[in-house]
Amino acid sequence: MKKITVLYMEGCPYCRNAARAMDELEKAHSAYGEVPVEWIEETREREKAQPFAGDYYYVPSMFVEGAKLYEAKPGESYEECRRHVEAVFRAAAD
Repeated sequence: MKKITVLYMEGCPYCRNAARAMDELEKAHSAYGEVPVEWIEETREREKAQPFAGDYYYVPSMFVEGAKLYEAKPGESYEECRRHVEAVFRAAAD
C-alpha cells in the first residue's frame, strides 16, 4: 500500500467534504481503512507542505507517493469530490 498525503486548511468546506468522503469510503471498504494517510494543515505545517509547493493551488490536494492525483476545484460538488477521493484510494491500495 502507498501513503496518501492530504494538504488541507482548517475551515475549508472542500476539505471537510474530502474528509467526509474518506470516512465514508473507509467504512464501506475495509481495505481503504488500512491505507496510511498523512494530513498536513498547510498554514500550520508549512515545512511539511513545502515539498508540494508549486504542485497545487487549491485544497484539498491529495498525493500518492508524491504524485498529485486530486486537487479540489471551486464549486465542486460533494459527489465529484467523493469520486476523486475514491480514485485516490484505489491508486493507493494497489
